Order: sequence, then structure tokens, then C-alpha cells
Amino acid sequence: MKSKSTMVAGIIDDIRRIFQVLSEQSRMVEHETGLSGSQLWVVKILEMAAPLKVTDLARRTYLHPATMVGLLDRLETKGIVQRIRSDKDRRVVHIVITDKGRELVRNSPEIAQGLLVNGLEPLSDQKVKVISAGLEQIVKILGVQEVPPKLIHSPEVNLPGRKRKNLTPPPIAHQ
Repeated sequence: MKSKSTMVAGIIDDIRRIFQVLSEQSRMVEHETGLSGSQLWVVKILEMAAPLKVTDLARRTYLHPATMVGLLDRLETKGIVQRIRSDKDRRVVHIVITDKGRELVRNSPEIAQGLLVNGLEPLSDQKVKVISAGLEQIVKILGVQEVPPKLIHSPEVNLPGRKRKNLTPPPIAHQ
């Protein structure tokens, strides 16, 4: 059995590895695409499943809808996504990817958020609970429970709303 000091050293090294890969990957995505990792993730989800309503897109990316609106504003300004009002109900807005967005996705690298979601979603509830509890403990140790979670290399903050219930997105059909 590993000693406590060996396990603590392993935890610190694992946090360093995670931080390193998230930072490097985010810089690479931004350099290659001009988008933050979160923006590219949104575009990739849209490429697979558009058109989507803002709330559905937020659910699939595990982001707060208000955060999603900010990301979409930036993507729309760049001509990568487009908002289209429903003909049946003008209050309903669908988000679609543009040809420019499709071209960007075709030549883009993998993104860390997508890897994490794809790795976490198939895990058993028990394994997800263990990971969640461990990360919550690290957050408590650092005293950052009240710090809004800023998206990596992005001006966006994932606004904490009420306790998140039923954020499980519908499965994405891979093509």
C-alpha cells in the first residue's frame, strides 16, 4: 500500500498534469483557430447536432445559458454561427453553424472539454460521485468554493445559478 506522502505527491503531480494539458491545449486551439477551447467546443457540438436552441446547447456543453449567450455573441460576430428565429414561434431561436464554422471544425484539434465529457459521461454514477467528491475537497482545501468558474483562456465565466439539477444532456449521435 502506498504511503500517505506518496499519495499526496501523486495528487499534486496529477493536478500539475491536468493544468499543463489544459493550458497547452487551450493555447494550441487558440493559436490554430483563433477561438478559445470553449468556443471551439460549442462549434463542434453544433457541427454534430445543429440546429439547437441556446438552452439545449448550454445543457450539452455543461454551461450556464447566460454564459452560452456570451460565447454565441462572439462566435456570431466572427461569422461562425448564426441565430435563426423559428417561423412557428418567433420567441424560439435556433443556433446553426455556418460554412465558415464547418471549415474551422474540419481543420481543428481535439479539445479538452470534449475529452473530459466523453470520458466522464460513460462512467458509473458511483465513479462520477468519487471524482466529484475528490474535486470538491480540493476546491475546499484551496478555499475557492465561491470563485466563479472562469472558462479556460476565455473571458467567459460559467455563471453559477441555482444548484444544477438534471444537466444531463441528451446523447449526441456521432456521424
